[in-house]
Amino acid sequence: MTQPNNRPLILAVDDEASNLQLLRQILQDHFRLLFAKDGARALELARQESPDLVLLDVMMPGMSGYEVCAALKANPATAAIPVIFVTALTDTADELEGFEAGAVDYITKPVSPPIVRARVRTHLSLVRMEELRATRLEIVQRLGLAAEYKDNETGLHVIRMSHFSRILGIAAGMSEAEADDLLHAAPMHDVGKIGIPDRILQKPGPLDPDEWKIMQSHVTIGAEIIGEHEGGMLALASQIALTHHEKYDGSGYPHGLRGDGIPLVGRIVAIADVFDALTSKRPYKKAWTEEEALNFLREQKGRHFDPALVDLFLEQMPAVRAVQQRWAEA
Repeated sequence: MTQPNNRPLILAVDDEASNLQLLRQILQDHFRLLFAKDGARALELARQESPDLVLLDVMMPGMSGYEVCAALKANPATAAIPVIFVTALTDTADELEGFEAGAVDYITKPVSPPIVRARVRTHLSLVRMEELRATRLEIVQRLGLAAEYKDNETGLHVIRMSHFSRILGIAAGMSEAEADDLLHAAPMHDVGKIGIPDRILQKPGPLDPDEWKIMQSHVTIGAEIIGEHEGGMLALASQIALTHHEKYDGSGYPHGLRGDGIPLVGRIVAIADVFDALTSKRPYKKAWTEEEALNFLREQKGRHFDPALVDLFLEQMPAVRAVQQRWAEA
């Protein structure tokens, strides 16, 4: 029976033909296989065929498995391929050397077929999860960018305000992982503007009351676009989209939340978004000076913005300026 060609591709490397034959018997029903009996051939196949995973012997003539692994990791084209050492070496120092070379796992000989299959599946699943995470992140970023283009903003605005948000999140006590989620979620804050008519979104003059009501609906539209999620970055993005126009004194929208009743991420993004908007040149206004924008933040402490977060933001100005310099308008 013909096997599907979309199965993961495994490269097995060992100088002993009997070991390669054993790996073939263990894996051939579930994976496509490539074989190499020395390091040079393994590197050649890895570059040409881009396998999904490498099973690599350590003790081989010529290049050792450690040297092959290091070479794979040094080449950008093959660096992401997970490497599992399959070896008779059992000393802890040998395992440490393997992990330092860049391997993700270590299987000792004589191999157990169920263990080999389980370890291979586990690491292929981890690769797939990372690919999905990266794809989801890129979709989120591009959707946020789409909203900015519709609003006649530049993509640099979402980059800068997202980094401001991360800086302020760290200062407010977030972990690195939490702040990274905030960095990736913040570009979605105005995605709901996709649903606002151009006649309102791009109106050169002030909005009338009915138009302003429609404009305010972008926060609920944004939350609906992102959807409901139990946790993770998309849940954070939905929360930000819905609450970044709430004000500390309860005068914001859509729900008139007050003080700590506004989620922390909404309070953070409110400061980051407004500061960048004020200090950026737009067709309808000149860029405010840094001091003018900071004075506005100070004046709005306890009204628009969380006072404690404003103070933290002021303390982070060296990092904020570095972001502005890196992603300055042309």
